[in-house]
Amino acid sequence: MTRNKELGRHEKMAKYVIQAKRGAPPGGAYSQGWRAGDFVFVSGTGPIDPVHGRLVGDSIEQQAEQTIDNLVAILEADGASLRDVVKVHVHLSDTSLFARYNAVYSRRFSPPYPARTTVGSDLGHTPGMLIEIDCVAYSVKKTSPRPVHGAKKKKKTKKKAGRRNQ
Repeated sequence: MTRNKELGRHEKMAKYVIQAKRGAPPGGAYSQGWRAGDFVFVSGTGPIDPVHGRLVGDSIEQQAEQTIDNLVAILEADGASLRDVVKVHVHLSDTSLFARYNAVYSRRFSPPYPARTTVGSDLGHTPGMLIEIDCVAYSVKKTSPRPVHGAKKKKKTKKKAGRRNQ
């Protein structure tokens, strides 16, 4: 690959942090999400109310709904959606909750479903938390066309007002 092609490739690949006011705020030293090129990486989020910062729900169904709502908020903050998600990692405090969580998941995500890994995890850092989800989405960022370096700009011409026939 020539140096110019390599530079052009890197110029097109944006990398920046995503912050969503509607998503659960980070509970530690991490960002809600990042865009790197056409990929959006959403950090693990749980059933935390974004306004009050408290755990939502006692059941896996309620917690799965809120957790997915938080994912949606972060994805949408950068123009992506659940339809763009290609990989999901799910942590359940108890794997016997899988069928109930999966009922919510299969309703919120659409076929073809993203690749997914679901594992049992100790979520004791937040007492009562039953689920945490992170994901990766592929979403081409729509950008306005950039002017080509060295290209001449077209001059704007004023249209002359025509006379009306009387």
